[in-house]
Amino acid sequence: MALKKFIFQLHKILGLATGIVVFIVAITGCCWAFREEIEGLYDDYKYVTPQDAPQLTPTQAKTFAEAVFPNNSVHGTVFKGPKDAIEVIFYDAEPEFYQSVFLNPYSGEVIQVDNHLTGFFAFILKGHMRLWLPKAIGEQLVAASILIFILIIISGFVLWWPKKRKNLKQRITFDWKKSTRWKRKNFDLHTVVGFYICAFALIIAFTGSVISYNWLKYVVYKSTGGDKVPAFIIPKNESEALNDPETLPMDHLIVKLQKESPNAVAYELHYPENKEESIYVEVSNSEGLYYDADFRFFDQNTLEELETPGIYGKYKDAKFADKILRMNYDIHIGAIGGLAGKILAFLISLITATLPVTGVLLWYGRHYKKKRK
Repeated sequence: MALKKFIFQLHKILGLATGIVVFIVAITGCCWAFREEIEGLYDDYKYVTPQDAPQLTPTQAKTFAEAVFPNNSVHGTVFKGPKDAIEVIFYDAEPEFYQSVFLNPYSGEVIQVDNHLTGFFAFILKGHMRLWLPKAIGEQLVAASILIFILIIISGFVLWWPKKRKNLKQRITFDWKKSTRWKRKNFDLHTVVGFYICAFALIIAFTGSVISYNWLKYVVYKSTGGDKVPAFIIPKNESEALNDPETLPMDHLIVKLQKESPNAVAYELHYPENKEESIYVEVSNSEGLYYDADFRFFDQNTLEELETPGIYGKYKDAKFADKILRMNYDIHIGAIGGLAGKILAFLISLITATLPVTGVLLWYGRHYKKKRK
């Protein structure tokens, strides 16, 4: 009994301390679940009429896009099929800049410019990741609160567990009558609903914590038998720079990859930041999924394929521990289960957002009742 009292106090204090953060993170996560499907309703500008003509090379695409943002850094360029616009992505950390320039793949004409830091989903993501606070403060607050939320879920399950087996039915059903008071209904909404979603909420919270903390990522990877470096590592070139080549070897790379992986949905090429760094291309093999992408690295002078010591390489070479870590984000957003997984993630996030509310009402009802007495 003394242990349960301690767990109850811990559950209450931690819940009150992190309630508002958990509520915001859950609600924004719920809104984020169908971002790709919703944005797909108004993305006609991403498509063009196919032509019997060669598409822009990576160097040409970069040159056309840099005319729009000459003072910013090109992060990478996304090539898809003959009917898809080429997307050149610009990103700078300080000051934060994240925009995409969509080009006609045959003429280089600018079709549209998207600012990823404005709009509804940008607002939602900032709330989800940092509570609309400065990045350094908000991200740490969210990460710590979600880690604490894992303890809240576990302590809540311990408190929910009935002392006698015959009371189990009462803990898993709503036995409401006309005479049932709102306090009892609120208690059931907190405990019964909490029981049914606790396993799913625990998975979402844990995968979110893995994204936030590198030390936890390392623990998960090593505990599942990983023997590589649980990080994204771009290998160095193994050859010396060519002397003023007329055509950069990189400009042949996308055509090469399209022949090798004709069923891929996208090829995102990242330009080397210096002469020593290799080129890396993220070959997306499934629409809406990230874990099964192939991360391929090439010497920028010879296009010889290079191996990385990190876990992000070719998916076919990934071992069990590599796959677990690579699946983490897709599990977190529900994409791992397709549309059904996203619906489940949406519902779990929505219901999770109610738990801090019903928990505060429980605390207020007891506190207010004591004061009134």
